[in-house]
Amino acid sequence: MTKKRNNKTTPLTVEQYRDQQVALLPTDKGVYALCDLDEVPIYVGTTVDGLRKRVQRHLTSARSDIIANRALDIWEVAYVWAWKQPDPAKRIELEAHFYNKFHKQSKLVNAQELSEPENFGPEPDPDQKIQILPDDQIELRKRPEIRLPRQAKTFLDLVAHIVEVKNNEKTLFGLQTHFERLEKYVKQFLKPDLTKLDKP
Repeated sequence: MTKKRNNKTTPLTVEQYRDQQVALLPTDKGVYALCDLDEVPIYVGTTVDGLRKRVQRHLTSARSDIIANRALDIWEVAYVWAWKQPDPAKRIELEAHFYNKFHKQSKLVNAQELSEPENFGPEPDPDQKIQILPDDQIELRKRPEIRLPRQAKTFLDLVAHIVEVKNNEKTLFGLQTHFERLEKYVKQFLKPDLTKLDKP
């Protein structure tokens, strides 16, 4: 992605690209999912402040609880899904439904569990899916030798936060989630390079 400056085309920075993409999100109340580099949801939330404003706050501000408590590393967030929902009761149900659906597939970093709503109706598709990292950055960050050290540091930072600042059920829940994600990245790092087997 590029932009024009003084009639010259210059590439956008990662931050400029992200801000440009997040600006595409609606200002409606609703539910959102932050997804990792593999487009797997890692956090589900709800907002009354507007989807665009809430996601922007997660990505740029330590005032977001999940960031302040070291539960979410925004370096991993590459996609955002959004569902518009003005009704408060339906919004709560929608968040709980997607929390349970995604958490069963791959553990989320949410600080607390949500009960599956009873008699949930047809599942709506996201009103919007956006990519907030350029393609080249996603491919770069997915490389095991880059991703594993980053996620190992995230895990250790969370351990230090628990030991030094906040040791409670929520932070320990987040630690367990990060541990399982870290195991996955270690396995990817250890996976043999099969292309080398073809060389004499």
